Amino acid sequence: MLKNLFRRNALLMFGADAFLVAACYFVSFMIRFEFSPPGYEWENLWRILPWVIPVKMTAFVFFRLYRGLWRYTSLQDLWRIGQAVFSSSSIIVLAVLMLNRFHGVSRSVFLIDAVLTLMAIGGVRVAVRLYYSVKEGGMGRFFPLFLADDRGRKRLIIVGAGNLGEKVLREIIHNPSLRLTPIGFLDDSPAKVGLNIHGVPVIGTIDELDDPSIEFDEILIAMDTAGGERMRRLVDLCERSGKRYRTMPVMGELIGGKVSLTAIREVSLEDLLGRSEVVLDQAAIAGYLGGKRVLITGAGGSIGSELVRQASRFQPSVLGLLDISEFNLFKVGMDYRHLASQATAREFLADIRNRESMDRVFRELRPQVVFHAAAYKHVFMQETHPWEAVLNNVLGTRIVAETARDHQVERFVLVSTDKAVRPTNVMGATKRVAEMLVACMNGSTQFMAVRFGNVMGSSGSVIPIFKEQIARGGPVTVTHPEVTRYFMSVPEAAQLILQAGAIGRGGEIFILEMGDPVRVLDMARDLIRLHGWEPERDIPIEFIGLRSGEKLYEELITEGEGIMPTGHDKIMVLRGNECAIEPLIEKIDGLIVTAATYDAEAIRDGLKGIVPEYAPENNSD
Repeated sequence: MLKNLFRRNALLMFGADAFLVAACYFVSFMIRFEFSPPGYEWENLWRILPWVIPVKMTAFVFFRLYRGLWRYTSLQDLWRIGQAVFSSSSIIVLAVLMLNRFHGVSRSVFLIDAVLTLMAIGGVRVAVRLYYSVKEGGMGRFFPLFLADDRGRKRLIIVGAGNLGEKVLREIIHNPSLRLTPIGFLDDSPAKVGLNIHGVPVIGTIDELDDPSIEFDEILIAMDTAGGERMRRLVDLCERSGKRYRTMPVMGELIGGKVSLTAIREVSLEDLLGRSEVVLDQAAIAGYLGGKRVLITGAGGSIGSELVRQASRFQPSVLGLLDISEFNLFKVGMDYRHLASQATAREFLADIRNRESMDRVFRELRPQVVFHAAAYKHVFMQETHPWEAVLNNVLGTRIVAETARDHQVERFVLVSTDKAVRPTNVMGATKRVAEMLVACMNGSTQFMAVRFGNVMGSSGSVIPIFKEQIARGGPVTVTHPEVTRYFMSVPEAAQLILQAGAIGRGGEIFILEMGDPVRVLDMARDLIRLHGWEPERDIPIEFIGLRSGEKLYEELITEGEGIMPTGHDKIMVLRGNECAIEPLIEKIDGLIVTAATYDAEAIRDGLKGIVPEYAPENNSD
């Protein structure tokens, strides 16, 4: 604290505040006696003033008033000033009371002094901030409408006069270099019409977005929660307006909830999916991640890299990033360092199927929490290479889990899939074996699994394929007109995995609430429209039939599995049954031996021997 005080600017601030403190007490004294104090009161002034200055300045230092810059004064700074003034005034009053019980000393002087000191100390800081704001951004920084006719600026309509809309407006006001002039808000609440936010009016409802009488250049959608139907209606109105439209991510997608205009992006398919923002139990997650050594396998993948991003918020002491892909590992390491997290990152280029390599990683990192996200996930590729699915998803999981148990890891979270439910493909069957394995291994290490559906934008998702097909001019290929899937965004999946890890006590399979299944055909049409084309007319859609291992719909639970709610509204749980690890390990050993023969049918028979509900012949159920 003291080293900050000895900076040149801080010394100037300290000196200015000391002068203001003395001046305020003197003025208070003069106001109390109507600028004609009697002679004996002058003696009280000069006796008390030498104590007022050091007491108040000590309080100012204690409340850290000299650790910031006046040009960035905020409400938090003004609150600290109020605390410092109130505390120091109370100390002075108590001291005078104890010394002479206010005999011959006016009480009202101290009250007037407290008010004047608060106004002077806070007012000077606000004035400095106002000066720099006007100097850097002109009057438009405080009165945005002054900029409405400036050449080169784009007139902006903000859709959403809520919490996120207010934060976006404040960011625009404070960044005049963005060359945006917010001319008004539109909101779906008629009660807000006519109100003002930071001087910018709410000029109408969302239905007026295509009103030709409203002149604007761009639309920014800033709504904390917008369901799929609501967002589709918004996009339709934006399209009809003929103006460019973009959106802000919901608060849950922004690290720390910090709004930045660099986060503005085009409306995406995730927005049209309309899933509500995830509310996390921050304290519970911080309780098992904060200050811990955490290992994430498959850290370079879509889920793994988002787990890295989200876990870094909770300040683990060390974050281990493990991946077999050199490029993916390098990229996630670089991305992590840009997060400016206090945790240390350690990259491990390693194969989860190599027991010696895993043992070395665990000896060096000594992780306390493991998120196992490494897996092969492309259904068709694993159908044609079932031996690789077994070696990676089964043997790899077994090696990582056994190594975690041997090194006394506290928690082990397996990232699973809805394709493990009544699997009709090799990928789902191998992930079901992995679920069974970690459930049976539960003991001193708490093993648990998290099961969810398709993640938009992941390497195993159909969305990147659709985008490539649209970029080529089509056709967009859909397997079947009635095929449905559960979908969620990558950030939502990662956040819920972290939350499930906080809830688990070992042996559970957590099911993430996926909402209603979505027709893939509808998603393809929405994606084509988001690219500015009309389905069927500009971009054709072709049906190619279900491929090997695919089925019309996915499930999250198997018939007969007992599902129970948890303390989180988006997470359910299947309590694991008692299981014997030795017979399961014996079957897995046989399956691994079979995988080495590259006999696809024998591998499928081996999987069926472990997962009786696996039905590879049933591809259209």
